[in-house]
Amino acid sequence: MSSRLVGVGVGPGDPELVTVKGVNALRAAEVVVVPVMDTGERGRAEATVLHYVPGEKVVRVVFALNERTDRARREAAWDAAGERVAELLRTRGSVAFATIGDPNVYSTFTYLAQTVAGLVPGTVVETVPGITAMQDLAARSGAVLTEGTEPLTLVPVTAGAAVLKDALNGPGTVVAYKFGRQAAEVAEALRDSGRLEGAVWGSALGLPEESIRPAAELEGAALPYLSTLIAPAHRDGGRGGKL
Repeated sequence: MSSRLVGVGVGPGDPELVTVKGVNALRAAEVVVVPVMDTGERGRAEATVLHYVPGEKVVRVVFALNERTDRARREAAWDAAGERVAELLRTRGSVAFATIGDPNVYSTFTYLAQTVAGLVPGTVVETVPGITAMQDLAARSGAVLTEGTEPLTLVPVTAGAAVLKDALNGPGTVVAYKFGRQAAEVAEALRDSGRLEGAVWGSALGLPEESIRPAAELEGAALPYLSTLIAPAHRDGGRGGKL
């Protein structure tokens, strides 16, 4: 039988936000892989997974999750992680990879699947969608992501503040991911674009240290790396005004 690799989105941190299908996929796999920065830490994905599967079923695999400048180190980490998962597929056959958020939205799973496909030909790769941080933040803050014909733009601020500024000067709601280290630039972009009012940011969603605040309280201090921002579209037409 073909090996099977399943990327399972486990949401932004709250274990109650893992879908029924996601829980079933985790339990059905022979082993559940979780990404970590080093073998001594318990990441957010692992903490969520342990609500549904026993610890002996979980295998930590090291990724250079925050490496953005040293391409050689990043590539080496991806290769090593791919080799480890390929080994598990050869010996166990069915592997689930737990990723925070959704496996098809800025996820490490994308790179892992590409690597494993070359190492274990014929491997069946599937994904189970997960609830994203922007959906959770919208629910917790009351921010409406889209109405009527409005577009929705998702920007990783790791691409640079200029990309965020371009998005904020366009139409519709803008969501920014991974902006914690550039909080000052984000605050400036919101003010310059007239998008500060009504914008909201959140970090550690669903966890004890959760913080959700108006973006007007961004004062330039560094925030957690996995912070999320929602800058809703301007809506002046009343109910159904964007239809």
